[in-house]
Amino acid sequence: MDYDVIIIGAGPGGIYAAYELMTRAPQLNVAVFEAGNTLDKRACPIDGKRIKTCIGCKNCSIMSGFGGAGAFSDGKYNITNDFGGNLFEYIGKDEAIRLMEYVDDINLSHGGEGARLYSTANTTLKKTCLQHKLQLLDASVRHLGTDRNLVVLTNLLAELDKQIDFHFLEPVQRLEVLDGAYRVGTKKGTYTCRTCVVSVGRSGSAWMEGVCHEVGIPTTSNRVDIGVRVELPAELFSHLTDELYESKIVYRTEKFEDRVRTFCMNPHGSVVSENTNGIVTVNGHSYENPELQTDYTNFALLVSKHFSEPFKDSNGYGESIARLSNMLGGGVIVQRFGDLIRGRRSTHERITESFVVPTLKAEPGDLSLVLPKRILDGIIEMIYALDKIAPGTANDDTLLYGVEVKFYNMHVELRPNLETSYEGLYVIGDGSGVTHSLSHASASGVFVARDIVARMGGRS
Repeated sequence: MDYDVIIIGAGPGGIYAAYELMTRAPQLNVAVFEAGNTLDKRACPIDGKRIKTCIGCKNCSIMSGFGGAGAFSDGKYNITNDFGGNLFEYIGKDEAIRLMEYVDDINLSHGGEGARLYSTANTTLKKTCLQHKLQLLDASVRHLGTDRNLVVLTNLLAELDKQIDFHFLEPVQRLEVLDGAYRVGTKKGTYTCRTCVVSVGRSGSAWMEGVCHEVGIPTTSNRVDIGVRVELPAELFSHLTDELYESKIVYRTEKFEDRVRTFCMNPHGSVVSENTNGIVTVNGHSYENPELQTDYTNFALLVSKHFSEPFKDSNGYGESIARLSNMLGGGVIVQRFGDLIRGRRSTHERITESFVVPTLKAEPGDLSLVLPKRILDGIIEMIYALDKIAPGTANDDTLLYGVEVKFYNMHVELRPNLETSYEGLYVIGDGSGVTHSLSHASASGVFVARDIVARMGGRS
């Protein structure tokens, strides 16, 4: 064998699997294959001046490379089983929390020291939310910030690089099942291993689906989250973000009884675009460094949709909506909430006159021409519900960017140890459909690494 273990993908799952293997079984020969670049060479060309919008890079530095799509996120590690995936269904709630706390300790020891840990425990905001038909989910949140998150990743890479064989800019094209082993193929060659850990993230969903089809691993359809990113003055949500930082709030609409939730809240942050398989969508970042902060807070409002019969392609549905947005706006569309309610598109003039200055260069337009009515109605209901606990949310000048789509890999059929029906072939992180967050994906990597060590020999 060329390697004892090959890890496909250098996102959170792959990183912490490699770290745990290096720590507990240094005698193992481990390689990591990554479609993107090493951390210091990941750079989005959008500078806000010469290049203001996504130019469709062949390899999106925001989505791929060491650290995965989470590298340039605002570094929120949510320690909870209430959201972020269903890892606990495989390994148990207590073990899932222990592993997330273990990852948190690693982050703190690699440059994250000093990052504040927020918690919903004993907050009065939960009662306030319930009084207005909103539910605040429980969590402890460690906020590293985009800047400190990069420091942690830089330190981890420096340590891993001493022992782990990294193959950057070498996407795996083929994964073959041999007799008691596995072969991965890239444009540069083929490599064999006794154990393979697949951690391709959301951007590898199409590839993962193809592999499962080729080797006969059963899968089931997953959901897709569709919505907008809201941007408003930071003061409006300061009573929430100062105490909780990340508040996961869920609302059940009166009209359709759909669930709408807040996601990825970024106090004093910036709205950004990202490219997933040629589709430009919207996201948000925030920094720990006060010099990099803005006067605005942004967060997503998402509605989950799951399709089973006769249509099963939830991601395809989300992609079609995102492509429509790209077609109408050339990328991300931005609209004032007041314009949306009045049934008119936003224009450059109306955006310029707004009290909220967009932190992302986006094309003014009309989101009602993009988002299905049921989803848009739910988002509008949610904004009015949030206005009751954060007055000013429903102001005319609140900005809505669209579309934001969270693609989830189909659920790969896995054993309780996250192994497929093939012994030694594991699927972890968001690519498995099991996790949907940095903390859960990282924890899944640690869990699988320990399972591998127990089988192959080493300190368990």
